[in-house]
Amino acid sequence: MKSNTVEQSEKKKFRLGLVSKLLIGILLGILIGSFLPEGLIRVVITFSTLFSSFLKFVIPLMILAFVTMGIADLSQGAGKLLGITASISYASTLLSGSIAFFVAINLFPKFISADVINSIGDPEAGMLAPYFSVPIAPIMEVTAAVVLAFLLGLCISSMRGKEIGDTTYNFMNEFSKIINRVLNTAIIPLLPFYIMGTFANMTVSGQTFTILSVLWKVFLVVISLHLLYLLFLFVVSGTTCKKNVIQMLKNQVPGYLAAIGTQSSAASIPVNLTCAENNGVSKEIRNFVIPLCANIHMAGSMITITCCVTSVLLMSNMPINLGIIVPFIMTLGIAMVASPGAPGGSIMSALPFLPMVGIGSDSALASLLIALYITQDSFGTACNVSGDNAIAVIIDTIYNKYIKKSEPAKNAEAVK
Repeated sequence: MKSNTVEQSEKKKFRLGLVSKLLIGILLGILIGSFLPEGLIRVVITFSTLFSSFLKFVIPLMILAFVTMGIADLSQGAGKLLGITASISYASTLLSGSIAFFVAINLFPKFISADVINSIGDPEAGMLAPYFSVPIAPIMEVTAAVVLAFLLGLCISSMRGKEIGDTTYNFMNEFSKIINRVLNTAIIPLLPFYIMGTFANMTVSGQTFTILSVLWKVFLVVISLHLLYLLFLFVVSGTTCKKNVIQMLKNQVPGYLAAIGTQSSAASIPVNLTCAENNGVSKEIRNFVIPLCANIHMAGSMITITCCVTSVLLMSNMPINLGIIVPFIMTLGIAMVASPGAPGGSIMSALPFLPMVGIGSDSALASLLIALYITQDSFGTACNVSGDNAIAVIIDTIYNKYIKKSEPAKNAEAVK
């Protein structure tokens, strides 16, 4: 009996993570595109095309569910602190994306040369067509989903318990759980097969190895930017709040490692709360800021997406400048609010907005972005989570200096 139990526990322990499955999918896609006959390759491509249609149908529902609940739940905090924390988090997300773009636009052309661009040409030229496709029209446009999510979220947050009850809130809460179930049981598990089909088609067209020779360099730049941006955040936080920056960074190591292991900001919250406590953040502030920023502070994700988009546009010889990338970053900073804790949640939120920079949300380039993003998602999550603690120190200082001191005075005036 004991030996059977041990064998069962060992089987349970051995599970391939999403990144491993994705890398296997890429490898299998290359092998399929290189060695299998065209007829079998088109079978794989047909599945990939069907999945793409399903994904396009689900994305507006995902945005409606998660953004609505994200806004509705954020309003349950203290008014001033909520506004300050949300503003700093959004500013940090925009700043990280802007820095990533300036680094990428100046550095990437050094290894994405004209020769590379000419050898790639049109990444979708020469690709095989699926045997058939099933167009599934989304219930609503992505822009309409974003607008409706904001309307519902703001109205629920301001009217709940005053003019309306909990019915709408509970409905949207359960709806978000349904969409999260779809994401975790259908979308995420099938992503490796989707990527496999894309790489099989890219291999047939002769573009795979040329593109991969560029993307591994992009990967190194992205990880370096994550670490440098974290250093910047902690230096700003430590110097302005008069705390030891080196000690703050040491205290954050467990939270960083937990985020790499879980690939989830939400799952890292317990460890991150301990990191905040070690940094001297008061209990009421850390219990408010850390869970809040886990949903709204996406600096690491923004760095990754901006760098990946810039590299893809450069490889495709498509126009890219501040006028194109800034609106994309500003929109994405909002759309990623309360993106699901499942790996790849941020890139799923970004897919509908890729046409803003000229990339089709269901194109081969989009699936390439998904692949590159998820392979480093652990590091992006670690950057998000660690940056939350730098913000928590700033909010704690603001609270103790300006808000907490003013409360007794207001109470005294009220008594008079």
